[in-house]
Amino acid sequence: MAVKKIAVIGAGVSGLGAIKCCLEEGLEPTCFEKNSDIGGLWRYEETPEIGRAGIYKSLTCNTSKEMTAFSDYPFPDHFPNYMHNLKMMEYLRMYAKHFGLMKHIQLQTKVCSIRKRPDFSSSGQWDVVVEADEVQKTYVFDGIMVCSGRYSEKHFPLQDFAGITNFQGRYLHSWEYKHPGSFEGKRVVVVGIGNSGADVASEISRVAEQVFLSTRRGAWIWNRVWEHGNPMDASLFTRYNKTVQKFYPECLINRRIEKKLNLRFNHANYGLLPQHGIFGHRTVLSDDLPNRIIIGKVQIKPNVKEFTSTSVIFEDGTEESTDVVIFATGYTLSFPFLNDDSTILDSQHSMFKYVFPPALEKPTLAFIGIIQPVGAIIPTSELQSRWVVRVFAGLKELPSKRDMMADINRKKQKVPKEDRKKILRDAGRVQFIDYMDEIASELGVKPNLLSLFLWDAKLAKEIFWGPCTPYQYRLQGPGKWAGARAAILTQRERMLKPLRTRVLKPSQTSLSFLLWVKSTCVVTFFFISMLAIMHITSH
Repeated sequence: MAVKKIAVIGAGVSGLGAIKCCLEEGLEPTCFEKNSDIGGLWRYEETPEIGRAGIYKSLTCNTSKEMTAFSDYPFPDHFPNYMHNLKMMEYLRMYAKHFGLMKHIQLQTKVCSIRKRPDFSSSGQWDVVVEADEVQKTYVFDGIMVCSGRYSEKHFPLQDFAGITNFQGRYLHSWEYKHPGSFEGKRVVVVGIGNSGADVASEISRVAEQVFLSTRRGAWIWNRVWEHGNPMDASLFTRYNKTVQKFYPECLINRRIEKKLNLRFNHANYGLLPQHGIFGHRTVLSDDLPNRIIIGKVQIKPNVKEFTSTSVIFEDGTEESTDVVIFATGYTLSFPFLNDDSTILDSQHSMFKYVFPPALEKPTLAFIGIIQPVGAIIPTSELQSRWVVRVFAGLKELPSKRDMMADINRKKQKVPKEDRKKILRDAGRVQFIDYMDEIASELGVKPNLLSLFLWDAKLAKEIFWGPCTPYQYRLQGPGKWAGARAAILTQRERMLKPLRTRVLKPSQTSLSFLLWVKSTCVVTFFFISMLAIMHITSH
């Protein structure tokens, strides 16, 4: 039987994982990347290019390394827990080299169109037209994995802002922002309080005269460092916490975490308190924003009402003279290479588990990594790819169209009514462990805790109480990795390694302990002496 040929669109984190998964199942991948290098979102370029992701120079990962790693390739132990984009690129190059992925990638090759072949209903094959060096070429593929990402087409709703055409200052999308130098001494309004909005406002405030951060609905602000200095996601994303959530009312869980976040700073006092609960909207992670607000360099403002030629008027009636406006208004899904075919994408971008179009006659096209997990995208998209290649190889079947649509509709009903109009832009916000387990169950690689507690209690304890790292999904089933157990049991060591750059000698530790004992004895002796004196004087 001929080896099936698979087209992988994009060589970012999702595309690299897809290539490797194809090779695992004996498929023949060809990856088309329109840029001159791999990395996708994580490759910084000084000049933004239309149609590709744009990041700012200081961009640092919001998820920690143990939660972010590919499931059979842990980060080096000396890498920091939260990585700058240069470190992420270093890791991706290491991954590509280790698994021999580069020979399957055609750089500077743009995918122009993807169309069903005339015999698609029986063959499931696709015609793919690509262009390189101004020359077009057509390929025939047995399967398509769309890994082009969701951060290249900016959502720039200028029509929603009255008077913007009269504004004489500069305005841009956060996609264009690179570094704060050009904003020195300016009065800047940042519209939108997602992760980018919070980052950009905080960074620019170090050089600008004043920054105003405009938010319609407020936000709960998380930070990377959690209790005892551990990474936030590694502390919270555990199977133990997920089990507790099933038995506790959501309102009590919300109240507990909201109280925790308000201990750092009171969101109401800072003008950030949202109307939604802690899990009712996308997470905003910012280490710097509260610090910039408390020193007055960032002021929180409500939604923009309108623009004048030189200022911004907010809905509370306040008006601020403004030099620059940055719209941190997010991105929208865009697949310009797909023709207008409702069996591929309907008007609501309906997909089974956010991966497979349910109306296709043959399940030979899949979307990888276009969801927004509350957690890391690398292990999420990798698990999707592992499932997809099993379907492409004929080793796994999808449910009927009717059952897939029922699953899609159930998920849509869970989206709050006020957010349904944004479904095309948000394209599925999912909880990390829930979604990973859901895909793992389809694939047959979800860890069996009961069995582990019986046969490997040490491992089971770390899986249940420790962070839900990607290695858990390599313990059993298709793609089982012999190093998974060791990776799980040593994950805490890799978290601590980059932090312990000044290790106390045993003598220093002992001295600190002796000083503590000595001071405790002095206090105790003083307290007993005072009691004795009081006893004597009373007689």
